Amino acid sequence: AEVDITHVRSIADSVNSMFPKEVKSGLIEVISPPASFYPDLSNLKQTLGDTQERVRWRTKQNLDYSFLMLYAQPKGTYYVQLEDDVIARPTFFQSMKAFADQQSSKDWIVLEFSQLGFIGKLFRSSHLPLIIDFFLMFYKDKPIDWLLDHFLWVKVCNPEKDAKHCESEKANLRIRYRPSLFQHVGTHSSLPGKVQNLKDKDFEKILYRSHANPAADVSTTLKIYQEFTLEKAYKGENYFWAFAPVAGDYIKFNFSKPLLIDGYVFKTGNSEHPGDKLFSTAVDILPGDKSLMAKGGLPNDSKYQVTEDGYLRIDAFENGVAEQSIDPSIGNIEAIRLSILSESPVWVLLSEIGIKIAKTENIQTREKQ
Repeated sequence: AEVDITHVRSIADSVNSMFPKEVKSGLIEVISPPASFYPDLSNLKQTLGDTQERVRWRTKQNLDYSFLMLYAQPKGTYYVQLEDDVIARPTFFQSMKAFADQQSSKDWIVLEFSQLGFIGKLFRSSHLPLIIDFFLMFYKDKPIDWLLDHFLWVKVCNPEKDAKHCESEKANLRIRYRPSLFQHVGTHSSLPGKVQNLKDKDFEKILYRSHANPAADVSTTLKIYQEFTLEKAYKGENYFWAFAPVAGDYIKFNFSKPLLIDGYVFKTGNSEHPGDKLFSTAVDILPGDKSLMAKGGLPNDSKYQVTEDGYLRIDAFENGVAEQSIDPSIGNIEAIRLSILSESPVWVLLSEIGIKIAKTENIQTREKQ
């Protein structure tokens, strides 16, 4: 959390320029504690063998968390703590809400969607005032995740019983979801000089996404790397990985029969190789009805370009992704081609290939079976 107004305004302006609709709607807010919220942090007692600098860092962090909780508490049913250097599973929101809603016991205090520190911890907003009070009583003494554990100890542990009994009781208040929904990917801490290569072993890496694609012959001019073939990627068995493309290279999906296609999604790069994306790449389709190529025969023909070999150029990759619906008036489609328009310095990793058949096509297919 920052108290430097100039820096805060700079961050707010940057967020507003990137997400204007979300900021205007109130979905995204940028907040900053007033400087008066913090006590003098220059002469804290050193504890746990930590240096003065580390004690100051973790103490301020505890206050940052507490301020954020205080601000957010009246705004929703649940509060979840995340960091900016994590990646998430695609369905994390639905999974978290479903897991919270299905809890039969009303006694839980925190649902954990990551095993690391204070990442992915979900609380009922109604519980936050009591939790914040506890944090503010002991914010100078221990890190936030340790304070949370002590809070649970105070709630249910009996000093006259052993540690095993205590852990069993705390497990009713702190419920773990597996596999983890968040993975820590940052290495540099906000504490200067601290490097933390923390990884959640329960997080399942999502390296590619599968779709039930229609039958097609697939081909490419790209040089394939090892076993990461286009055939496997199209079937949803792996991702496609190839050496850096040059202008004129392509990836093509030639359907077994012309199909009415509702839309498509092509995503490149993944969590392990986020930079291996397609840039300067067009999406071309080959209509089954060649009369569309005649002048005036194209729907919204000002939008589409006809290539020399008879394809319609309908889309282009942006930041490694091409996704849109296809105008149904184009009719059945024989093939979809990804055409590389210029040389790229990076490899290509196609992590998602999804081609959605129109519902009318599905109905016709079932009727013929």
